[in-house]
Amino acid sequence: MLKIMTPGPTQIRENVRLARSREITNPDLDNQFFDFYQDTCCLLGRLIGTADPVYILSGEGILALEAACASLTERGDKVLVLNNGVFGEGFADFVRIYGGEPVLYNADFRQEINIDKLSEFLKANHDFKYATLVHCDTPSGVLNQVSPICSLLKEYGILTVVDAVASMFGEELKVDESHMDIVCGGSQKVLSAPPGICFVSVSNEALTCMKKRKTPIASYYGNLLNFDEYYEKQWFPYTMPVSDIYGVSEALHNIAEDDKIIERHKIIAEGVRHAVRQSGLSLYIAKGFSNTVTAIEVPEGIKTEMVLNRMKEKYHILIAGSIGAMSGKVIRIGHMGENANYEDVAKTLKALTAVFLELGVPIKTNLEEDFLEYVNL
Repeated sequence: MLKIMTPGPTQIRENVRLARSREITNPDLDNQFFDFYQDTCCLLGRLIGTADPVYILSGEGILALEAACASLTERGDKVLVLNNGVFGEGFADFVRIYGGEPVLYNADFRQEINIDKLSEFLKANHDFKYATLVHCDTPSGVLNQVSPICSLLKEYGILTVVDAVASMFGEELKVDESHMDIVCGGSQKVLSAPPGICFVSVSNEALTCMKKRKTPIASYYGNLLNFDEYYEKQWFPYTMPVSDIYGVSEALHNIAEDDKIIERHKIIAEGVRHAVRQSGLSLYIAKGFSNTVTAIEVPEGIKTEMVLNRMKEKYHILIAGSIGAMSGKVIRIGHMGENANYEDVAKTLKALTAVFLELGVPIKTNLEEDFLEYVNL
């Protein structure tokens, strides 16, 4: 059996699997399910620091990103796309699809967005309806400081859409305090539930903007206004995936009961980065490291597939390559959610040490030993 150590999907706890096997109901007719759905949304909101409405949607994390852009964008709207990663850049496609005009603020993919430079840019360029920003851009593992960035954008009256799919629950996220308008998450990352569910928190300012549109939202499935007052109306815009939401609820309770989750992600991530540096291998990111995923540069002379295939076939551990500009250049370890435990990370690093040595890569130290020493195990 393969051990999943990818940056999503992640391992799933047994209680989440069992929750998904509960007998289902008809969500459109059962009033108790409306209560359950609302309670689950409210719990999610508390965990990310918002009193704003939160909606759980039937679709993988990308749906949340597209729905945010579909619901806000009208033809001709100028949208600032903060781009220092694959998913950061990808927001521009959603803006174009719905008739907006994306303005890309391009930054180094190897480091977090520089807030001082962004501040200078905004002094002369701030005529934007909203801005898009990725918290953790998973293909590289770069982490942006969303709190000060969103607060800065708010000074200019710019709404914000934050992709927190790969960071939510593994990095500190205080939505209301940080002036975030729409925040997007997904089930298959730190939450450690099966893929297929996403969620959005929506500020009153963003909802007002949607309601004041001059043109209809050019989507049904991606129309966030369809969920407005769902509880009062006792009506969902489509049949909700009952079993998936049972699983999400159980996973959220796992998060709520784990008061060390942010600290554990931080310690494990720092331990992995320490081990990589000690071994003589190179981290892809120079500044702005995520605590949920680490990207390691593939040494010269070997191919990414050689490492991934041997990890899978000989050591039965799944790690990942990457996409976009990082394709073929890095391997990634997902130490997020249920993956973020000392035993599995240590086993992964032990296997990776063996694979590099088998492939003739002269690493200086044992990754597992350096990791365990750093985290005091």
